[in-house]
Amino acid sequence: MPPMMSFEGSSGLPEHALRRVTAYIADNLHRSLRLAELSAVVHMSPFHFARLFKRSTGVPPHRFVVRRRIDRAIASLSTSTTPIGTIAHEVGFRTPSHFTTTFRRITGMTPSALGRPAHE
Repeated sequence: MPPMMSFEGSSGLPEHALRRVTAYIADNLHRSLRLAELSAVVHMSPFHFARLFKRSTGVPPHRFVVRRRIDRAIASLSTSTTPIGTIAHEVGFRTPSHFTTTFRRITGMTPSALGRPAHE
């Protein structure tokens, strides 16, 4: 019998696949992004993709997506006077309260505590 292939020694997703999926995430933050959809972008099974993605980034795909949403929200909050609820929706959170809870968990502060530009 031939030996089983092992991915234990591999470093994760190939660089082009990682770039493709992270660009896809960035372009689709406003939508619900499921593991099956992300793995399909790079033509892999969800389980295999999740394992290699974590190996490449250090975090599971869901945590990566949530962090990108918060990063995008921080950029929007810092440069616009758009209401927090609108920004929450634009970065893929269904409710402002879920956004605020997640934002506080990741950043240690609420979205309203972040310095906002003054209304003109």
